[in-house]
Amino acid sequence: MDKFFKLKENNTTVSTEILAGLTTFFTMAYILAVNPDMLSAAGIPWGAVFLATIGASAVGTLVMGLFANVPYALAPGMGLNSFFAFTVVLGAGYTWQEALAMVFICGLINILITVTSVRKLIIKAIPESLQHAIGGGIGIFIAYIGFLNVGVINISGVVPALSVFNNPAIILMVIGLLLTIVLLLMKVKGAIVLGIILTTLIGIPLGVVDLATVDFTNNSLGTYFGEFQGVFGQAFNGLGSLFSDSSRYLQIFMMVFAFSLTDTFDTIGTFIGTGRKSGIFSDADIQNLENSKGFSSKMDRALFADAIGTSVGAILGTSNTTTYVESAAGIEAGGRTGLTAVTVAVCFLLSALLAPIVHLIPSAATSPALIIVGIMMMSSFTEIKWNELEEAIPAFFASVFMGLTYSISTGIAFGFFFYILVKATKGKLKETHPILWGSATLFLIDFVYNAYINWPK
Repeated sequence: MDKFFKLKENNTTVSTEILAGLTTFFTMAYILAVNPDMLSAAGIPWGAVFLATIGASAVGTLVMGLFANVPYALAPGMGLNSFFAFTVVLGAGYTWQEALAMVFICGLINILITVTSVRKLIIKAIPESLQHAIGGGIGIFIAYIGFLNVGVINISGVVPALSVFNNPAIILMVIGLLLTIVLLLMKVKGAIVLGIILTTLIGIPLGVVDLATVDFTNNSLGTYFGEFQGVFGQAFNGLGSLFSDSSRYLQIFMMVFAFSLTDTFDTIGTFIGTGRKSGIFSDADIQNLENSKGFSSKMDRALFADAIGTSVGAILGTSNTTTYVESAAGIEAGGRTGLTAVTVAVCFLLSALLAPIVHLIPSAATSPALIIVGIMMMSSFTEIKWNELEEAIPAFFASVFMGLTYSISTGIAFGFFFYILVKATKGKLKETHPILWGSATLFLIDFVYNAYINWPK
């Protein structure tokens, strides 16, 4: 195992990697309940999506761990699943089979741009200052997710505000956050995952965790497999009807483009934001982006693993599978190799049998982990020259907009826009990589298209 995963070379151990994998899994386990709820609104049976979520997450993460040997986990992406359900199906009127076909096409595109090194060229085109801004911005983003998951920040009003602490879940989250901070300051090994477990246990007397909901006697898993059989492979049926109406071609193109663009930049943002800071992707790995061919570097293999996940997920019956920013929790817990990812994949597979127990872990127990990781990742901001507006302006929009818009890719888009504006104003457009121009143009087209289709009639 040490030889396969190169544990000593990466200054880690089996126990550290397994603990990191558990940490990552617990921080992203919410997707097992959230994704079926989201996609069932589009008409896909809940149980089928539940198993598709497990299958896509396990396969994608295994490829990431065994092929790329990096500690990243994959699962159906938040934001992408809502776009699938509420924009493509419920909004534009496509069937869920046709929407799965779009996701499958998106996966093929991602595989193509990975094999042809286009994804690597995109990463090379991002200036180092923006890379650090993306890393810090992801910190803001995942900390914001942590606060929103249990409603600590109330966004139902005209302006966001701090919620009234009269909810047991909010109180439990605060207890968990304080507990995790203390464990970290005391340098307790495995502080984050220990904080999740202890917070879940504290949630029992508070009434947030209900042990009575654990029921291993019903045959819900058998029902789920029956539903899954009716969904598996429906993406191919969707391909047949998707292009039957030529008047929809432009709309289909823009929707596939939106799927692919968001998936690509969410993944790239996660790799850059977490991999550079932690050393998972070394300077040599970054340098290899310019010279390597095929899959000779870790970054090559990681990008390919991520691309495979989306196509597999579409066949199984779920929206885009992407590299999860919550992987940062396991990385901060010490995960440095593919053994962390393999641990996460095994946890996903086991969750099919242990679903009642997995679902006991409330958002109030995982939110503190996200907040703590967000704090740690914001250290990337120290690498930015904030006293120089030429660097600070693009960095500000790239990082802050991730949290304000609840989207990594939107933050990256605005970072690109303002980077080009700054360089144009300073007469330094030659310093702007052509891919940066191309990416910014595609982002702009996407924004204009979304404005057009949502323009008040």
